[in-house]
Amino acid sequence: MRIKTVLFDLDGTLLPMDQEKFTEGYFGLLAAKMKSVGYSAKELVDGVWAGTAAMVKNDGGQSNEAVFWRSFAGLFGEKALADRPLFDAFYSNEFQQARAFCGHNPQAAEAVRAMTAAGVRVALATNPIFPAAGTQTRIRWTGLEPEEFALCTTYENSRYCKPNLNYYRDILSTLGCPAQECLMVGNDVAEDMVAEELGMKVFLLTDCLINREGKDLARYPHGGFAELMEFWRALEGSDRQ
Repeated sequence: MRIKTVLFDLDGTLLPMDQEKFTEGYFGLLAAKMKSVGYSAKELVDGVWAGTAAMVKNDGGQSNEAVFWRSFAGLFGEKALADRPLFDAFYSNEFQQARAFCGHNPQAAEAVRAMTAAGVRVALATNPIFPAAGTQTRIRWTGLEPEEFALCTTYENSRYCKPNLNYYRDILSTLGCPAQECLMVGNDVAEDMVAEELGMKVFLLTDCLINREGKDLARYPHGGFAELMEFWRALEGSDRQ
């Protein structure tokens, strides 16, 4: 069956990064902005992590956005909700500086555009723990535009997180695409390769590999962008035979 839709992860896949270095830098920028309104760096970071954990555990009853702010407000009270416009503004302004903590690989945009030119629909399947503004900013750091994707998962439009299979089920439902016609490309073995369980093809991009459980990579097609394009073209070729 021909691959009609390719799902790309963002952080560590289309956007090269060391996850720890990026997170440290990003939190440093956020803490610097929010210090002026009374948030200590430790309390703020702990609160964001608590909200993130709540989103990862989301059972689908609410959006990830609602779950995050319920958790955050539970720690900081009404002040958190009153200060939300400052948090939202951060992702359109100071967050731009976090680009310094990321790399750049022109092959990422080239791969997306080559697939699009071949008539394949591309979607951004990034873990939806960021607001849309933060996700759109990171997309642009890759040399791509958000409008080049049929769907970009964000905390506003998602109700599950990776590696919950329901996250992937929701994407398939939104796009109206059978799993067998999808390819998931990502760098995290646990969070991205799990899509295989639904019947998707998968490709593990190893440039910024995350393999917390030390799984055998031989079970997955893997490599860099050159190998990804070879794998995709082979799938296209086999479909025509």
